[in-house]
This record gives sequence, C-alpha cells and structure tokens, in this order.
Amino acid sequence: MRILMLGWEFPPFIAGGLGVACFGLTKALDRLGHTVIFTLPKAVDRSHSSHVRLLSPASTISQEVAARAMAMQQSGLNPVEAAAMAVGLGSAAQVQAAYQFQHVQFRSVDAAFSHPYPGFDAKQSAGWNAENSVDVEAAVIDEATAMLPEGERVEANASVAAMLPQIGGGSKAGPMYGNDLIGDAERYARLVVALSRGEKFDVVHAHDWLTFPAGLAVARVSRKPLVVHVHSTEFDRAGSNVNQAVYDIERAGMHGADRVLAVSQLTKTICAGRYGVKADRIHVIHNGVDRESTQPDMGARIESGDKLVLFLGRITMQKGPEYFIAAAKRVLEKVPNTKFVLAGSGDMAERMIELAANMGIGHKVIFTGFLKGGDVQRVFEMADCYVMPSVSEPFGLAALEAIHHDVPVILSKQSGAAEVLTHVLKVDFWDIDEMANKIIAVLRHPPLSQTMRQHGEFELRRLTWDGAAEKCVQAYEEAIAAH
Repeated sequence: MRILMLGWEFPPFIAGGLGVACFGLTKALDRLGHTVIFTLPKAVDRSHSSHVRLLSPASTISQEVAARAMAMQQSGLNPVEAAAMAVGLGSAAQVQAAYQFQHVQFRSVDAAFSHPYPGFDAKQSAGWNAENSVDVEAAVIDEATAMLPEGERVEANASVAAMLPQIGGGSKAGPMYGNDLIGDAERYARLVVALSRGEKFDVVHAHDWLTFPAGLAVARVSRKPLVVHVHSTEFDRAGSNVNQAVYDIERAGMHGADRVLAVSQLTKTICAGRYGVKADRIHVIHNGVDRESTQPDMGARIESGDKLVLFLGRITMQKGPEYFIAAAKRVLEKVPNTKFVLAGSGDMAERMIELAANMGIGHKVIFTGFLKGGDVQRVFEMADCYVMPSVSEPFGLAALEAIHHDVPVILSKQSGAAEVLTHVLKVDFWDIDEMANKIIAVLRHPPLSQTMRQHGEFELRRLTWDGAAEKCVQAYEEAIAAH
C-alpha cells in the first residue's frame, strides 16, 4: 500500500512528540512493506530521508534552476525577482513553491531548516522585507496551484475555501499559535495539492489540525480516502479557552474523513462528545515506543547524593507544571536531598521559575530549557523518577520513553498512557499530596523502584509501533473499501 502522509513535524527536523510519533509509525509501516510519502510544509535536506520518501518544496527544485536563481540573486536581484527569472529553466510552481515556505512560523519558532538555494539567505537579501511577505505568499501559492489542470485547481481551491472561510487579510489563530498559523495551514493545503500531483497513492493520512485542510483538499482532488490522526485536540491544548477557528478546522477534518484515528480512549471520547463524530468511525490506536534507539553507555550517570525527579515536556497549561512544583514543595519536606528538573520550554516557563522561587525551593528546581537528542537520553539516565502530571494528555509518549530508559513512572490519570500502562503509579493531576506521597515512596523504597523498573520491560513488549502500524493499515483498508 502507498500512503500519502501529511505532517507538520518529522525528525530530525523537529523533535516534538508528534514528530517522534510520525517517525516511529512510518518506520513500522516501512517494516511491514508499505510505502510512505511524507509531505512537509518546509524545505528540508532530503539526505536525512531513510525509510520514507520526503516530499517538500525543496524536493521539486532542479539543480539547474537553483544555480540560475542563485546567480541572479548574487547579481543584485531580490529573491522573488531571481526566482521569477529562473522559471525559464523549470516550472513556476517548482521555483516559487520552494521559495514560499522559507519563512513559515510554527508557534513563533522558525521552521525553515535549509534553503533550496545553497548559501541563500532570503531574509538578509536585498529587497526582502516582512511587510510584503503576505502578498508574496499569496502570489506564490496561486502560481503553484495554477500549474494544475483547471478542474483540479478549481476543486482544490473550493475545498480549501470551504474548509477555511475565515482566511484572508492576515487572519490569526490567536496568541498561543504564533504568526498566522491558520493561514499557513491554508497555504500548506494548496502546496500539498501541487506537490502531490502525479504521485501514486492509495490513501491520505493527515496528522492533527494543521494538516486537516491539506488532507481534505488532496483527498477531494485525488478521489482517495482520507484518514485523520488526532494526537491532541483544542480542548487538550487550551482547556475551556478554545480557539473557535482551530476547533472548526478540527471538526471539519474529523467529519470529512473516512476514518478517524485517536491515540487513546480519552481522545476518542473527546472526538465523539465534543466534535460529534460517530464512535464507530473512530479507531483507538495507542502510540508505541522505538526500542531500537541508542542507549547511553553504562556508567554515564552523574554521581551525586541528590535524588532526581524529572518533568519532561512543554511547560504549558496542558502539561500541569504548577502541580509538579507544588508536589516538589511537599516532597522536599520529607526528602530534602532531592532536585527537580523541568526539561522543556513553553509559555509558562517564566511563571514556573517565579513560582518555585516564591515557594522558597528555587534552589532545588532546575530549568534546562528545550532538550533534544543525547541530552534527553542523558537526563533520563540521571533520573530516579519521572512524573507526568498532565491536566489533559491525549497519550503521553514521554512516559513510554521513561520506561524505555529504565525510569519508574508516575503519571496523571487524565492521560491516554494511563489506559495501557499497568506497572506505573497513577494519580489525579490536581492531587498534589498524593503525587508527593508517590514520589516519596519511589525515592525512599528501593524495592518498589526496582519492581517498577523490572516490570517496565513487559509494558514495552505490548506497545510497539509495529502493532500501531498494523492497526493503521486495517483502518486504511476499511477506508478504501468504504470510499
């Protein structure tokens, strides 16, 4: 089977939980003999591609066109003029679409990792300014979709327009989403339609709301079934302060899909109850863990008299960092030689630093900022206990990663992982006294800690990406048969 997979994240380009999930799932699909064409909204170095074929703006650029555009830019033309002049050696869609997504913002974080023209820095080039970027983007995407046959172009544009009627005039998703992320989702939809033309695939698989407009558009043009994968919802991210535009996109994507995949029963309940999706159209597919990842050498632990309790994830309302710090205050009253590490970044980081200081435990709480790669492995290796106090967690891949690194886990009952993990300690996120008691028990009683470590291996044997991939394939087959 050939799967056109749409995602905003994919390692090694972004190290978020969604990227890790996409990576593990696509590797498993490859092992099962299926072909994945993964489409990203940004130019990337395709030399990183291994088990998937990456389809991105940069992948459409010929070396000849790139060289001509680069030479013209160096002669004094601005990036847009250089790209336009180079079109004579290739299609306008190829050159312009590649230029288009160099500035994309993901929650205010620059998502451009490489430019299709070597050594080319559009933002510092003559003629570049942020004020005209919106007009340039609109022209670029129109140029890309103009390369489609008239019928496909009209249908694609109609699908995107129906999906995002509020787009236009620099619409915003809201303060937590960065610069015009809804507009970026629309532009990505148009880009996917252009890039996927000529590709052969059996099913479209879209991950989370940013790709739902693209999934609906390309499914409509290609006449192929659409499967949407819900890793989190607006209710998980924002609680009761739901952004209506994002909610509308999520709802339209779920209702427009042939099948909906949810990462937990908790998420399925939200999809059915909050979005009105029929329960029999929702498949629960729990995430897995990649047991083949490199482990640090034995003896890498930093020797210290301190116990180390770890929080790893975005420091946002959804992840419950304030409950972690409140529990830390109580733990320190009983086990004073404990340090608490918050590894991650987010909009609540500064408030959490102030909270720890105001509680008088600032010297016991360490904020590392965002970690990736070997630093993540190292902090797991140092940890005596991992705590995931999420307020609303569709799944919680970090809990599986902790078990994989032989770390005892305490997790919120309000998480999808709590549905499938048995050899962990579970607590309501708001019950800081019980959370503290469980942390103290793990730190003070080595037999408990050792038992949790030993039985963790059984958890991982049940939760594999191969198992998740097999369930995805079953959903694909059902969607194709019913389409």
